Amino acid sequence: MKRKLKIKIILVVCLLLVALLGSLIAPYDPLKVNYNLSLQGSSLSHLFGTDKLGRDILSRILCGAKTSFGLTFLMLFLIVIIGVSIGLFAGLLGGKAEHFLNSLMNGILAFPDTIFAIAVVGVIGAGLFNTVFALAFVWWPKYARLTLALVKQEKNKDYLIVAKTSGVPLITRILRYLLPNILSQILITAFLDIGNMMLSLAGLSFLGLASQPPYPEWGAMLYESKQFMQVAPWMMVFPGLVLFVCVLLFNLLSEDLRDYLDPKHY
Repeated sequence: MKRKLKIKIILVVCLLLVALLGSLIAPYDPLKVNYNLSLQGSSLSHLFGTDKLGRDILSRILCGAKTSFGLTFLMLFLIVIIGVSIGLFAGLLGGKAEHFLNSLMNGILAFPDTIFAIAVVGVIGAGLFNTVFALAFVWWPKYARLTLALVKQEKNKDYLIVAKTSGVPLITRILRYLLPNILSQILITAFLDIGNMMLSLAGLSFLGLASQPPYPEWGAMLYESKQFMQVAPWMMVFPGLVLFVCVLLFNLLSEDLRDYLDPKHY
């Protein structure tokens, strides 16, 4: 394993630990209101300044990290499970099932991701979990299509034919033989999408469709800060910078993992 890949993995692990322990290491209560400290700039006592209600921005960023990362990974888990399951089902059955899946995926993918997600949230209502559901509904066809293509490549290969003629049950063939051979490509795609999913979730929060006040979440913090850009730019700069660094780090790590896990890497 390359040294730069190890360094990026360590950085991501540290980032996730900070997100997990954010509420414990935050210097202040992220929900505590103190109007006497309203819109104060960076200082030794408040490194990232305070917001319009006098809440410490650093504390809100640290506590909001668990929400932002947790919802991103929850969304990724749902998308991968749903997409891979449907892709496996259609790929193994073929025929009408595959044709129906392709028609359904083409219909969903015909719309821009964000606009379609906004439409779904508009129907089911705003909220964090509704937003996660909406984005999962938009993103699953990508993984279903990838899984379908991989299954079609693998299902007629000798190792699966031998397993089938030997009487190995279908579930065993899938779990023991098929999935291990296609899982690396799915994981690479999932890692590549982490940054995009974080941005999509933050984008809908910025529009006021996901996280609701007063609970901290990075996209919601950007939404709350937009009306104070001129008088308190730190309210937007620091959450935006943290989001940028996290997305950049995950994108860099995913590219290195893709090169490492790619069979042609060597």
